[in-house]
Amino acid sequence: MKYQVGDKIVVLHSNEEGEVIDIINEKMVMIQVRGVKFPAYMDQIDFPYFKRFTEKKLFPTEPKKKYVEDLPKEKKTSKPLEKRVSDGVWLSFLPKFYTDEFGDDVVTELKVHLINRTDTALNFIYTLQFFGKQEFELRNEVMTFSDFYLHDVDFEDMNDSPAFVFEFSLLKQDKKKADYYETSVKLKPKQLFERIEQLKVKGEATFAYKLFDEYPNRPYDEFVETPVTKGTKVYSLKDIRQHLLPPRTVVDLHIEKLSDSWKHLTNGEILQMQLKEFEKWYEAALANYQPHLIVVHGIGSGKLRDEIHELLRGRREVKSFVNQYHPSFGYGATEIYFNM
Repeated sequence: MKYQVGDKIVVLHSNEEGEVIDIINEKMVMIQVRGVKFPAYMDQIDFPYFKRFTEKKLFPTEPKKKYVEDLPKEKKTSKPLEKRVSDGVWLSFLPKFYTDEFGDDVVTELKVHLINRTDTALNFIYTLQFFGKQEFELRNEVMTFSDFYLHDVDFEDMNDSPAFVFEFSLLKQDKKKADYYETSVKLKPKQLFERIEQLKVKGEATFAYKLFDEYPNRPYDEFVETPVTKGTKVYSLKDIRQHLLPPRTVVDLHIEKLSDSWKHLTNGEILQMQLKEFEKWYEAALANYQPHLIVVHGIGSGKLRDEIHELLRGRREVKSFVNQYHPSFGYGATEIYFNM
């Protein structure tokens, strides 16, 4: 192997120096240049010693005297800054290959990165699930136009119905934007093998799945200002709650939204609190003659979603309900339609 981890290198097309940080296969390495990591073919890089040797003369000669009139006039040039294109947040996979005794390239593991190519800095909670059970969790933040290394996944584990689940929130709060956004990527073995074969044919290093284009706006207005005219009696929110809960089209059942002291609760106690909150707003929707109600239950293990769906199947006032992809909630919400 020509290069080893830690070797200093120079990128031929840009003449920038960097370092080898990982060996991908016999033809490619992962390099880091000025803090940026990316894969490169070995014929695209070289050791920097030849470059340094040719830049410095072995026997420096005495510099010739220069006069002011001999100096070239400086030309003013204004090179426009390269505009970064915002094309969303991505989940990227980098397969790591080795060549077996038969000369075939075999994938041993996948390096997983979160790539943020937007102008929005994000907090995220990431979980890896196999057969619906959580195996790994990471909480961190990803800055604008940067990538974040999550972890490695053994390739043989990709047969266990992996789900890469994310919950995003803004690093800098914005009242016009949603409090959080959930989304996930689920990979099937056949789909994964096809993507890797495409990489080999195209000679590319990674493949990726888009998580979203832009961080979503707030799905509903929590408060609506109503102009007050003379002779109109104004009721306080306290007065309204004493008689009837105000209509709410979206109900968030995440436990951190319901209680500040939930960490000491058991899973069973958390589930009961969430179901009690669901029943309260379900009854309020019926009392206010709402045509529909969105219940945000998250993705997680799916226990809360399944309990709510089981309750809805036995309610005569429910016309239908659906848990499909929503731009604001991913697959983490169920929309209920009432018989009105």
